[in-house]
Amino acid sequence: MTVHFIGAGPGAADLITLRGHRLIASSPVCLYAGSLVPEELLEACPPGARKVDTAKLNLDEIIAEMVAANSSGADVARLHSGDPSVFSAVAEQMRRLDAAGVPYDVTPGVPAFAAAAASLGREFTVPEVAQTVILTRTAERATAMPPGEDLATLSASRATMVLHLAVQRIGPVVAELIGNYGADCPVAVVARASRPDELILRGTLADIAAKVDQAGVRRTAVIVVGAALTAGQFPDSHLYSTDRCRS
Repeated sequence: MTVHFIGAGPGAADLITLRGHRLIASSPVCLYAGSLVPEELLEACPPGARKVDTAKLNLDEIIAEMVAANSSGADVARLHSGDPSVFSAVAEQMRRLDAAGVPYDVTPGVPAFAAAAASLGREFTVPEVAQTVILTRTAERATAMPPGEDLATLSASRATMVLHLAVQRIGPVVAELIGNYGADCPVAVVARASRPDELILRGTLADIAAKVDQAGVRRTAVIVVGAALTAGQFPDSHLYSTDRCRS
């Protein structure tokens, strides 16, 4: 028996790996966050599968489902939105499964920031403009941020920054970023990336908060900040340069 942590992607049901889909189809138990994972993915579950929406379960109850499946020898497809490597709360589940002696593996998925980049039609790393992407969040109504990971410190690099779980406090976020990035820095907010009801808001740090408030965006969105969003004048990458191809 194995618990399969599966990245279910950003929202579109077809943005899941072939491996992830195969594991769903072969697992007699499926645990999923009903508010984030598309219902279409549940159609891949085998007949008679136990399907458990974990949206209202606490960690103890979720682990109990996995331990029970382990006792009966049933594989578990544990669906997480986006990719399990960031902001997925997988680490504490793994820790408890280790203690219980329950085996698990991880199948990556399409993360929200990648889906946002695709929707925006932009690359977040542009030669001589931005070569670093910072994925972070804020501490409002969540666990505290570690020392040195506050937005004022992280923004000193002026790298492309993607903020998860932060759109509901867009005003304070802008206030913390504007000192380093400047009021005219490009910003995009992508809500429900890849879904039929996707919404994209573009602006600058000077006006994005007003646009978010006017649109009523409060959740399921990422904030992207940085010059890479609008960069047009930059050198070609060395990867396909004439000099490199001749060497």
